[in-house]
Amino acid sequence: MKLIQNKRDVNLKLMRKEIAQFLQTGQEAIARIRVEHVIREQNIQAAYDILELFCEFVLARVPVLESQKECPTELREAIASIVFAAPRCSDLPDLMQIRNLFGAKYGKEFVMAASELRPDTSVNRSLIERLSVNAPSAEARLELLKQIAREYNLNWDSSNTEAEFRKNHEDLLGGTKQISVAPSPSEAPIKLGEPKPSNNGVHKALPSNGSQGTRQIPPPSRNASLSKANEIQPSVNHTPTEPINEIRIEPKPRPSEVLDMAQAAIASAERACAAARAAAALVNVKYVSHNNNLQEAKSS
Repeated sequence: MKLIQNKRDVNLKLMRKEIAQFLQTGQEAIARIRVEHVIREQNIQAAYDILELFCEFVLARVPVLESQKECPTELREAIASIVFAAPRCSDLPDLMQIRNLFGAKYGKEFVMAASELRPDTSVNRSLIERLSVNAPSAEARLELLKQIAREYNLNWDSSNTEAEFRKNHEDLLGGTKQISVAPSPSEAPIKLGEPKPSNNGVHKALPSNGSQGTRQIPPPSRNASLSKANEIQPSVNHTPTEPINEIRIEPKPRPSEVLDMAQAAIASAERACAAARAAAALVNVKYVSHNNNLQEAKSS
């Protein structure tokens, strides 16, 4: 754990220096992204410090663990925190072995409760926050950028970054918002056969071009309204329908007529069979005569 922390310290210093260079060259967009990596590295370092203390505490109480079957109350937070952090610290594979040992001693239910953060567990809250995968807040990122600028004595104006962090970014994954516009009374559909209302008998007065007075527009007649309605909805009478009283219903044939038709069909079938038999007999006769002629020719 000490070796890993030393490596992370070196990487963290390099990352802070790169962010200072981005701020100095005016590349604040890249600096705002890189600062999240710095915050994550700092959180992991703080989590490692907590885990180191818990490991030292458990190591000092190993005789107590060996003498008791159940987890001691004073060691419950330390053991649950180690079990929780083991799969989240890939740089420390030894923690997974310790987690398996605790699972073998206290049962799988104890390990699952600590891993899933159930209400009855005693995992350290600060460790949970440090190992969280949630994005850091805008206030934390801005404060770290200001801290790096002070560390490297940069005359950095943070107004643009503060304005960017205060923006409310829209959720573009939800699709475009549909705006429904209610139709105006003038756009209401006109039924066939109903004249357009004449505004309660009040006619609009339009100024004439030649005088300052007004001229009255006569109300449209009923025939004009009907013709206009027919022009608006020409598809109403597009498919003419046949009146119900003109539909012809063909009578069903009687049983005697059906029997007569069946007998006529049988008679025609018998005639066809007789014609086929006569044709077959004729062909047979021709075949026999042809064979006789061949035999006579051979004998002669």
